[in-house]
Amino acid sequence: MPSTLSELLRKDGCLTLPGVYDGVSAKLAANTGFEALYMTGYGAVASALGIADAGLATYSEMLDRVRCVAGATGLPFIADGDTGYGGLLNVDRTVRGYAAAGAAGIQLEDQEFPKKCGHTEFRRVIPEADAVAKIRVAVDARPSREFLIVARTDARYAEGLDSALRRAERFLAAGADILFVESPESLEELRRVAETFRGAVLLANMVEGGRTPYLSTAELAALGFKIAIFPVAALLTAAGAMQLCYRHLKQHGTGTGSAAPMLRFAEMNALMGFPAVHAFEKRYGVGEARSG
Repeated sequence: MPSTLSELLRKDGCLTLPGVYDGVSAKLAANTGFEALYMTGYGAVASALGIADAGLATYSEMLDRVRCVAGATGLPFIADGDTGYGGLLNVDRTVRGYAAAGAAGIQLEDQEFPKKCGHTEFRRVIPEADAVAKIRVAVDARPSREFLIVARTDARYAEGLDSALRRAERFLAAGADILFVESPESLEELRRVAETFRGAVLLANMVEGGRTPYLSTAELAALGFKIAIFPVAALLTAAGAMQLCYRHLKQHGTGTGSAAPMLRFAEMNALMGFPAVHAFEKRYGVGEARSG
């Protein structure tokens, strides 16, 4: 049985969580040997709907992706819950729904609705007291303490680092398990977050080309962070590979021979579970020749 997320966080070092956004990415990450995953909202919205991560996806659409990731792998994962998709009653429903769908934890943020990706412009936050109330509701709504609440603040961009640290302090007092101060803009700011919350479980968001200095898991561990998420590394890589493939197909009229790496069809079939399908059919005689 995989370790729970709480068990993993009790180990030494910083936990690397790769961003996954659908069944294929979740299976590939699990097969690579990761112990836990992060269901990225940006990636889920982009892959499922082909639109920007700008508060356009609904609770039900995101819940479908939580079920998808949970069904694809037995690994524990944190799922992006945006702002909770509404007011306090919505937060209550979202936490209960994500837990029932198979997530090990939920990330909730303090942006105004409609929210935006945390490394983009024009983000605004709700009043501090309202943000704290959402975390209190989330803590009360979870089925057990094993379901972890990740409290994210986007106040660094909207109001400055002092405001972000004050909000994070209140989130911790409200019962949040993991603190996520989004998009510090320098190494010194990352250090200040870590020093302010020494002993707390801190999450750092590493976005290629984002607003925060891009550090490795080892470097973040040295600062005092416990979780490093890389939400869009695989998505950006997959999009780049698909772009190469499509350009080659358009130019040459064949899908093979591009610069993009390609799994063999047999490898993809194995990843998707066709051997188990064939074993099932053999066990129950599906497809066997029938006499008379």
